[in-house]
Amino acid sequence: MRKESYCDEEIVNGCIRNDRHIQEVLYRMHARKMYGICLGYAGSSRDLAQDMLQEAFVKVFRHMDQYDGKGSLEGWIRRIVRNTAIDILRKQSRHIELIQGEVPERHEAIGEDALSQIATKDILTMIARLPKGARIIFNLYALEGYSHQEIAEQLEITPGTSKSQYSRARHLLQQWLQPSDS
Repeated sequence: MRKESYCDEEIVNGCIRNDRHIQEVLYRMHARKMYGICLGYAGSSRDLAQDMLQEAFVKVFRHMDQYDGKGSLEGWIRRIVRNTAIDILRKQSRHIELIQGEVPERHEAIGEDALSQIATKDILTMIARLPKGARIIFNLYALEGYSHQEIAEQLEITPGTSKSQYSRARHLLQQWLQPSDS
């Protein structure tokens, strides 16, 4: 079976024409990576991540005519996936579950040896354990590179809340990553 290759312009035009074959090509090109993004927001719920992915791609196909060619097509799709995931989580509960309590002033740094022993899958599992709001903020800041101001605007919270939730999430992850002295 020959692997087909299309440039972004051909894919965009095909999707605008509702060409099902081209839509499938686009989906196959990006679904795996975008599913990973959805999993980051859905926590441990693979069903929720799949729902997020499907709804996001429906939006991608429906709004393909709005892609202006500035920036990468993948980046445009990523933005739709992220926004869809956050919208779904926001609809599920009217408030974002935040981590309560204070973050200790000092904490031990995790050594490179400890980090090299931990598989990416294990780290993602720990991130999935974070409360929903903190997980969203951690993903947006640490994994997607958004500023606390941008996160605050998107989630309708203050930048201070974003910063404190990120700090608390990091502290929890560090606690979980520390080897137990049992």
